[in-house]
Amino acid sequence: MKKITQTLAAAALTGATLLSASANAFWGSDDDTLKLGYLVKQPEEPWFQTEWNFAEKAGKDYGFEVIKMAVPDGEKTLNAIDTLAASGAKGFVICTPDPKLGPAIMAKANSYDMKVITVDDQFLNAKGQPMTNVPLVMMAASEIGYRQGSELYQEMTKRGWDAKTTGVMAITADELDTARRRVDGAVKALTESGFPAAQIYRVPTKSNDIPGALDAANSLLVQYPDVKHWLVVGMNDNTVLGGIRATEGQGFAASEVIGIGINGVDAVNELAKSQATGFYGSLLPSPDVHGYKSIESLYKWVKEDVQPQKFVEVTDVVLITRDNYKAELQKKGL
Repeated sequence: MKKITQTLAAAALTGATLLSASANAFWGSDDDTLKLGYLVKQPEEPWFQTEWNFAEKAGKDYGFEVIKMAVPDGEKTLNAIDTLAASGAKGFVICTPDPKLGPAIMAKANSYDMKVITVDDQFLNAKGQPMTNVPLVMMAASEIGYRQGSELYQEMTKRGWDAKTTGVMAITADELDTARRRVDGAVKALTESGFPAAQIYRVPTKSNDIPGALDAANSLLVQYPDVKHWLVVGMNDNTVLGGIRATEGQGFAASEVIGIGINGVDAVNELAKSQATGFYGSLLPSPDVHGYKSIESLYKWVKEDVQPQKFVEVTDVVLITRDNYKAELQKKGL
């Protein structure tokens, strides 16, 4: 009996040791290492994988551990904050799956005394207004939109198009602040370059994806049958691609349309096609900058009590086209 008891005790001790080792492997074996979370809504996307990679580079440079977590919905987001708190994390960077989760995220984080920096998407309060008190790192929406409009005008000029027979298809989603500022920036660049304001046609989309933009663009095209050439503007690659698909469906040749998207990573398949389409290119931002800078600011806030800037706009973008997209994506680690 004594032998059996000793055997059971030894087995229990071994099991406890394995559990402890497993926990240490998950949470990190060094309790003194500062832990910070990096939560993203779509971990399968190359953009967010690059953010994670450069967040980890910051961790190596400064000596902290990055806990990477996927938060595709509200429930998983709040559960992730609980998990981070249990691990001893002092704060986190988050690209929220829904900006309206802002108040719930901050309430949960504050209950654990954790610091929060948002990246890519700004939190909204219960009234749908931006939560400007939460530090944010994101693309400079107006400036990137302006660059979009400038590049479109330059390419139109290079092709020798007559502005009198050219229209601008501006696919809008004005209820989203980022979308509104991007499109407004593009329109401003076009009008300042001399494009006739009366030939810039805005059409709202129900969703910022290809199907939603396709429906919006089709409704616009039938209203202006005399337009020979189209410039396509939208808040991201997919809205512009929806516009391009609509022009194709209504008989426009690729040479009669110029579309420039924003984001880059969603444009790769289009740019890789063997035959050119009306989708000329995309403005590729800097997930490397977003990933490194956001968690670097969080680290300094936690470790050194250096207050982060409330709003950091990243303006570093490059135009990728069929000619250079492979090289430029590789530079960004995408």
